[in-house]
Amino acid sequence: MSNISVRKGTAADMPAVHALVRELAIYEKAEHEVHTSVEEYTRDGFGDRPFFECYVAETPEAGIIGIAFFYLAYSTWKGKMLYLDDLVITESFRRQGIGSLLLNRLVQHAREHDVNQVRWQVLDWNEPAIRMYEKVGADLDSEWINCKLSKEQIAGWGG
Repeated sequence: MSNISVRKGTAADMPAVHALVRELAIYEKAEHEVHTSVEEYTRDGFGDRPFFECYVAETPEAGIIGIAFFYLAYSTWKGKMLYLDDLVITESFRRQGIGSLLLNRLVQHAREHDVNQVRWQVLDWNEPAIRMYEKVGADLDSEWINCKLSKEQIAGWGG
């Protein structure tokens, strides 16, 4: 694992980042839910007002093998927070500590930006990820229910 480095993602990395997001969606049996493109990632992450940031884990031989895709947000109760949208390691490199390397860099970023909380979600059946999160000491909260509105629901909102 000594030849794995973690660095800030660049616009040039977005094809590999998008491919890993798609790989995660396939793993989660939800590939049909991915509607973003490499072009959107490039526009939305590297324009005048970036909506997200990411860290990439890479090796000289394999290139980008993992990502931590996140954004800063604000909680009325906690103040500044960091939301980890996706932590993905390509399948052939899983269970080698790369997720922990990315989480360590993410926590360092949280400290550098003086955030009060880091949040993320994990599917209840993703046992390997749950075990990793428990191993690093994360609280897994079963109290909250996730809510969302789709693009279609937003467009048709009659409230």
